[in-house]
Amino acid sequence: MYTQGLDQRSDTAPTGDDAERLAAFRQRIDAEEKIEPKDWMPVEYRRTLIRQISQHAHSEIVGMLPEGNWITRAPTLKRKAILIAKVQDEAGHGLYLYGAAETLGVSRDELVEQLLNGRAKYSSIFNYPTLTWADIGAIGWLVDGAAIMNQLPLCRCSYGPYARAMVRICKEESFHQRQGFEIMLTLCRGSPEQKRMAQGALDRWWWPALMMFGPNDTDSKHTAQSMAWKIKRFTNDELRQKFVDVTVPQADFLGIKVPDPDLRWNAESGHYVFGSIDWNEFHEVLKGNGPCNRERLQARRSAHENGAWVREAAAAYAEKHPARRAAA
Repeated sequence: MYTQGLDQRSDTAPTGDDAERLAAFRQRIDAEEKIEPKDWMPVEYRRTLIRQISQHAHSEIVGMLPEGNWITRAPTLKRKAILIAKVQDEAGHGLYLYGAAETLGVSRDELVEQLLNGRAKYSSIFNYPTLTWADIGAIGWLVDGAAIMNQLPLCRCSYGPYARAMVRICKEESFHQRQGFEIMLTLCRGSPEQKRMAQGALDRWWWPALMMFGPNDTDSKHTAQSMAWKIKRFTNDELRQKFVDVTVPQADFLGIKVPDPDLRWNAESGHYVFGSIDWNEFHEVLKGNGPCNRERLQARRSAHENGAWVREAAAAYAEKHPARRAAA
């Protein structure tokens, strides 16, 4: 395990050399300098990054499942090819992020084990089913759209490897969002039945998409510290409001209605006012009681078990050819 620069104490009440290093660390954060793997950092900064980056990586990997469910049922060969490419992109995102987390001294095997045994979390949105092809459009439009709101500021994250990984991820997520919106636009310009499919998908995914930003700021345990460290740049509620402001006009353009009777434009504030989120649902899904929690984890466990022979073969090859392993 990589431990260079690892201070085993938190940065509360530091003394002596620790106080000096902490002061220098904070100066670098305030100066918008990037923290790199070999730099000294407070242990809680490291832990926060491992938690956030690993949850992000797990979400990319589990997020392949609801869309992968439709690869064999895509309506055209073109749609199938696009969806395959998108699911492959999500796998790549997970690999980038696992790599970024490894620079913090945690092994990928450990991170994967935490996911498989249920100790690690991933985004609650991926515990909902994809019932129609329109859901694939809604995921691209809403889920990837919400992800972009969350992730664009991470390109300026204070931790260098995470920030750099996010640059490419955000470019690809932007393509995914446009691809999802195009599916919804095609459906909304199609038959009445197709437009009803699009409306049904918006009805199913709107509120879970708003939950993706995390708890309200007053209930968030990590936001204030993450913003002080410049891991995050905006609060959960700020990002959620921005998402609503951008997405509601898109729904109006599509000619479908956001399922929120309390939604209205506030000319004075320049923002949409929206209804209360069912946080009980959010917490129940996080606890493992969502529609597809068990199905998602079982799929990941099965894939991990079925891929054991690949890992064993790679390990055997590396042992037999140590020079090539070192070159790689």
